[in-house]
Amino acid sequence: MTSTLLPPSEAERLAALRSYDILDTGFEAGVDDLTSLAAGLTSSPLAMVTLVDADRLWFRSRIGFEENAMPREIAFCPHAILEPSRTFFVNDATADPRFADNPLVTGSACIRFSRVCRW
Repeated sequence: MTSTLLPPSEAERLAALRSYDILDTGFEAGVDDLTSLAAGLTSSPLAMVTLVDADRLWFRSRIGFEENAMPREIAFCPHAILEPSRTFFVNDATADPRFADNPLVTGSACIRFSRVCRW
């Protein structure tokens, strides 16, 4: 598992995230509806709306995953913020050297594919 690199604009990105004042707030039906739609459209048992904080990913909404947050160092999303203009794909996490030994891949979550989109 490779460690996550920080984008050059990390301080500004974190300041913008915190300015929204939505970290650790309750779930909202509208966001949950979008997450459910994404899971249905992709026939995926897992779908999440995540916010990448300094040390963790916090789930604004989630389908098929019980945790409210996870450590940033094991998450896929922090890799995606390195190239914000591109959609981030991992077609086979078991064959990707960044994630093959990741506990999200080897553990009970059994993640095999990831697509990270940004709004």
